[in-house]
Amino acid sequence: MATTDRLEELLRPVVEDLGYEYVGIEYASNPKNRVVRLYIDQPETGIGLEDCETVSREVSALMDVEEPISGQYTLEVSSPGVERPLFTAEQFGRYLGEEASVQLQLPMDGRRKFRGTIVGVTEETVQLLVDGQEVELAVSVMAKARLKPDLDALFAEKSDRVDGVE
Repeated sequence: MATTDRLEELLRPVVEDLGYEYVGIEYASNPKNRVVRLYIDQPETGIGLEDCETVSREVSALMDVEEPISGQYTLEVSSPGVERPLFTAEQFGRYLGEEASVQLQLPMDGRRKFRGTIVGVTEETVQLLVDGQEVELAVSVMAKARLKPDLDALFAEKSDRVDGVE
């Protein structure tokens, strides 16, 4: 079993038992600087520093007992943020019509990086509209995927709310 799969199996129940949504996990296995990055969310209220601290304490205690990673590592607990990482087809499905960037583990048709609008999702694949062409990508071969929101529109919307105009 891959380290990331083992970490997910171990940590997902802890996060969910604490009342948070388990978004996903990234594991950077560089021997000099190993990092476990755990993403959590609470769709109704969002994630604050206290939430990250609570999850970090519980996860750290469990990892000390279970030792899924030998040696030293850094644990980071974070909200998904604006450029939300996407780990599953279900997560892509929540953001139909939004723009995403995807990096594949291996090239497909000579490309590893794709950026486009999410136009469809099945249990195992995601369809992106990239440069006017629909591309189907298997979730299982994705190395990384993130939402790429229109930040100018987001900041303009936030500015309007701050000014009292909606």
